[in-house]
Amino acid sequence: MSREMRILKEEMIDFLKSEVKEKGFERVIFGLSGGIDSAVVAFVCKEAFGSNAKALLMPSLRGSQENFEDAKILTELLKIPYEIIPLEPYERVFGSYEEIDQLRYGNFCARTRMMLLYDRSQRDRSLVVGTSNKSELMLGYGTIYGDLACAINPIGDLFKTEIFELARFLQVPEKIICKAPSADLYEGQSDEKEIGLSYDEIDSILRKIDYKNLNCSNLNLVLDTMQGKHSKKNLGKILDRIWKNKFKTQNIKIFRHGGSDDKEHPIFS
Repeated sequence: MSREMRILKEEMIDFLKSEVKEKGFERVIFGLSGGIDSAVVAFVCKEAFGSNAKALLMPSLRGSQENFEDAKILTELLKIPYEIIPLEPYERVFGSYEEIDQLRYGNFCARTRMMLLYDRSQRDRSLVVGTSNKSELMLGYGTIYGDLACAINPIGDLFKTEIFELARFLQVPEKIICKAPSADLYEGQSDEKEIGLSYDEIDSILRKIDYKNLNCSNLNLVLDTMQGKHSKKNLGKILDRIWKNKFKTQNIKIFRHGGSDDKEHPIFS
């Protein structure tokens, strides 16, 4: 397993170096939350770019203080440059609106963080590195133009359970590995509680869907393919999320005049 993880790490580092160079950059920036996904990204970015990898810590009023402290510990452990930008001033304005529920509040914070990341990336001429894993991307479990946005993503093809394996190989602090996975949109928020399944079961289902390229709109077909390994109720939870959130990770649909896909638009030719 350690050999597989070593090869995986080297491939991720090669990917990062190649993509950043190809796009004409030397520096990268990423959001560091104190969670396992961003910790793994921090470790590989540090190895790939050294001091040219920068972390942005953006604590919110409703977020976990423990996660923020863990993020600071990581910056010290890795000896990477970082900047802290509290979301409080932005939250105060948004929070003054009436009837703001937790979902809207969380999405606002996620998009504000990405806005700050892209602002700093432009100032420092660096690329924004994503921290969403494959489980989240398949489920659409994230905020469009928020935490799902990035220029490159080294962990987007790794399921959450694979992230845990890689984190241990990279020697991410056990405290971070063992904490409940959370987007940290508000105090006490937990991915597994919100989804209603553990990541072991989630990934078991997602792997099969991904491998078989199953049509997620057909519950009975997926149920037959799983051969009784998962209940219809749990499969329904996963398929419903995939189907409803599919738009988040699809390319933007652009109207083509006259149905033409030619680069030279007929109206201008």
